Amino acid sequence: MNPPNDWQTVTKSSYTSLSEVNASVDTTQKKGFWRKLLAFLGPAYLVSVGYMDPGNWATDIAGGSQFGYKLLWVLLMSNLMALLLQSFCARLGLVRGLDLAQASREHYPRWVNICLYVLAEIAIAACDLAEVVGMAIGLQLLFGLPLLAGVTISVLDTFLILLLLNYGIRKIEAFILSMVAVIGVCFLIEMFLAQPKLSEIATGFIPNIPNHTALYIAIGIIGATVMPHNLYLHSSLVQTRKFRKDEQSISQAIKFNVIDSAIALNLAFFVNAAILILAASTFYKNGMYEVGEIQEAHRFLHTILGTELAPTLFAIALIAAGQSSTITGTLAGQIVMEGYLNLRIQPWLRRLLTRLLAIVPAFITISLLGEKATGELLVLSQVILSMQLGFATIPLIHFVSNKQKMGIFVINNWLKTFAWISAIIIVGLNIKLVYEEIATLLSNSGEYYWLVMFTVVPTALFALFLLLYVSIEPFVSKKPHKPISHLHQSKSPLVLTEKPTYTRIAIAIDFSKIDSLVINHALAQGNSQAEYLLIHVVETAGAKYVGENIEDFETQTDLEHLQEYALFLQQKGYDCNISIGYGSPRVEIPRIVKEFKADLLVMGGCKQTHLPWGTTIGIVQHSVSIPVLVVQQERQ
Repeated sequence: MNPPNDWQTVTKSSYTSLSEVNASVDTTQKKGFWRKLLAFLGPAYLVSVGYMDPGNWATDIAGGSQFGYKLLWVLLMSNLMALLLQSFCARLGLVRGLDLAQASREHYPRWVNICLYVLAEIAIAACDLAEVVGMAIGLQLLFGLPLLAGVTISVLDTFLILLLLNYGIRKIEAFILSMVAVIGVCFLIEMFLAQPKLSEIATGFIPNIPNHTALYIAIGIIGATVMPHNLYLHSSLVQTRKFRKDEQSISQAIKFNVIDSAIALNLAFFVNAAILILAASTFYKNGMYEVGEIQEAHRFLHTILGTELAPTLFAIALIAAGQSSTITGTLAGQIVMEGYLNLRIQPWLRRLLTRLLAIVPAFITISLLGEKATGELLVLSQVILSMQLGFATIPLIHFVSNKQKMGIFVINNWLKTFAWISAIIIVGLNIKLVYEEIATLLSNSGEYYWLVMFTVVPTALFALFLLLYVSIEPFVSKKPHKPISHLHQSKSPLVLTEKPTYTRIAIAIDFSKIDSLVINHALAQGNSQAEYLLIHVVETAGAKYVGENIEDFETQTDLEHLQEYALFLQQKGYDCNISIGYGSPRVEIPRIVKEFKADLLVMGGCKQTHLPWGTTIGIVQHSVSIPVLVVQQERQ
């Protein structure tokens, strides 16, 4: 009996970035330039919200109120850097089928990847901290909620992303685009109300760093604009598009994604520039040089512009920025964990852990130092982000410069030159800032001098060593690296082997209409000597806690049905037994499969555009080391 077309075989090694939505948007059927472009537009908008999150607001307000338009050039430079680096991420994901974390795991030794993973998690926590605080401030400004209450409420958006993910990547992109539109419209009106002079704005594009404080804020602006977790995110999101893997199609995909990035990041630049210009044209011009808090900015806008509309729009835009940018942290967290560690956990748990890492420092800071400290906390979070940039940008530049891996899609020399100039600027500014901060800390440490000397200084030196390692290693290493699954640049010779022989086949049963299809496919895979094991897991609350001692009606009924299936197959001449599990199928199915020592697992699924994240199939396939045959049935 030949198996029909509605099945797919999945093995543990077939690992793709964001596998649940990978290649879920089909672009191959779109004809014409504009229809094709619209099919590719989307990933950069998810990335762009990270460029206009509440952390950006804090650095932009601080820069505009203290230095007027003088730091506008930093915003422009950061945006050009971001566009260059994000285009590299898209190129990496489209050509090699790997995200940045996966490419790092393929190239660097394990100890380096663990260090890079920890740094990436710190960057994500710092980003999420800005979102938590910004969301809480927005709720306080609009509804008068206490800041700590707003921080607590921000935990609830953990469930928003889980809801959106069930509707597919295009629905998430639509939600993000609507949030970006809200932010953009709000600041367009703000600009109309403030009426800044274009001649004065133009002077801000002349490079100038007035003092150390300006340097600190400038680095914060760079960290808030060129965000390290966005590099991981973008290299994965571009893989949600399904396209042909020939040379022309890949070139076209790269071109469309560059256009996508240019549009989205220029919108983000408009928002950031609008915030800085608003602060410069209102606070700086009126002698309010110390407006570093978002709350102060909100309060003074009414006084200066003479209308309630300005602060209201400001608060609405802040909530939209905080809410939309929470999605990027969750997705980036999943990408770096799976990419660096090859470890998957359920999305709700991943989101909750990320959010708790942000809430704890926010709670402590607000409780001990009061609500006035939130502005400094936001700027600090962006400086931390900036300090992680070198550890993401340098490997990225190396990967897209590797002709052996990228083939004809390797970046050219002038792009490589601009990339290294950007990396040197970022790393150089950060080294200067870290050196000055440590020197200040040592001079003010007093009796704690040696404590700082033996903790902070060694940590900084190790970070510098790691940065030098990832910078130099690709130039000097001749060690071949074992590749992860990715797109090959040349066709490999086709080798035909004998049909795999399966002698111990496990079959997951759920007593639905698909059971017959699942069993028929399983029987088609086995030889005449094959042993079959029918598996069913009882998922009732009682089974979860009592386990095999449960004696309820549902358990007894399920057991009888399973025995009927087995008896029917035995009468047909098949060697068939049964096994009942209790509790979670995600845990019980892998356990039973391993105990049975199966060499193939057959499961039923539903044919749709994407699988919901955290489904039993996805978890099970990564918990067993044997092939998994997923038999799909059209959803009614």
